[in-house]
Amino acid sequence: MNGLLEQKAVVVTGGGRGLGQAFAVHAAQAGAAVVVNDVDVEFAERTAEGIRAQGGRAVASGHSVADPKQARAIVDRCVAEYGRIDGLVSNAGVNYEALPWQEDPDQVRELIEVNVLGVVYTGMAAAEAMVAQGGGGSIVNISSGASLGQRKLGVYAASKGAVASLTYSWALDLEEVGIRVNAVCPLAHTRMVWKSERSLRNCPPDRTPSRIAPLVLFLLGENSAGITGQMIRCNGPQLHLVGQPHFKAPILERDVWDTESVERAFDEVFSAHLEPYGLEKRVPPKLRKWTENPLRTA
Repeated sequence: MNGLLEQKAVVVTGGGRGLGQAFAVHAAQAGAAVVVNDVDVEFAERTAEGIRAQGGRAVASGHSVADPKQARAIVDRCVAEYGRIDGLVSNAGVNYEALPWQEDPDQVRELIEVNVLGVVYTGMAAAEAMVAQGGGGSIVNISSGASLGQRKLGVYAASKGAVASLTYSWALDLEEVGIRVNAVCPLAHTRMVWKSERSLRNCPPDRTPSRIAPLVLFLLGENSAGITGQMIRCNGPQLHLVGQPHFKAPILERDVWDTESVERAFDEVFSAHLEPYGLEKRVPPKLRKWTENPLRTA
């Protein structure tokens, strides 16, 4: 891989299996020294051993990203082992399907602690270490197209939406110290896909995690200088940017809005501008009668 990450030290969370393993292995093949983190430490060790067997540099970490002290310990391990940290791939995550009235609060809490707080905690520690060593570096957060809304994945989708918002904000905060922050929305045949019949239909076995790795390597490397605050989706064959939220025209203005004037705004103006929602782009019921039953002409 032409030494794309030569002399770089990179942390990959959730690196024991699936996407994280592919990111860690490809980063090492590109010349990086890697900390392979996974709460299932035996898998982290296995990935690290595989990298070392191929002549790469890697150590394992079994710390949990969901605990702030342990998340910091992951970054500290990288600095202690390699003298610095140049890149972080916040990949660790959990997923499950449930309808809103079936949610288990304990399961919800666990998912948010890993998928959101885990990204926050490791990113905080990585940014602090990068600034302390003089600035510069790359943080790649793993988000998901599910952040646009997906059936039975409300909490997971919310967590990945939070990762997207965090990415935009941190890109603004860290640009002055030379740290790039981007998010990747991958779709690959992993354990998360196996759990869902719908996902299996949309993600055939040939869409392996290794097909996503080149995008992550590019974002970690210096060739992506000047690219920050972006959400990029890759499902194997397709690569594209994800549009960022924006204030949609028309923007109505009056001195005071009361309930009656709000209702008129929706009846007279906004009803024609309602947004399709969710990843499937479902048309709101108010518009559905126009889109599903077109007027017949004589």
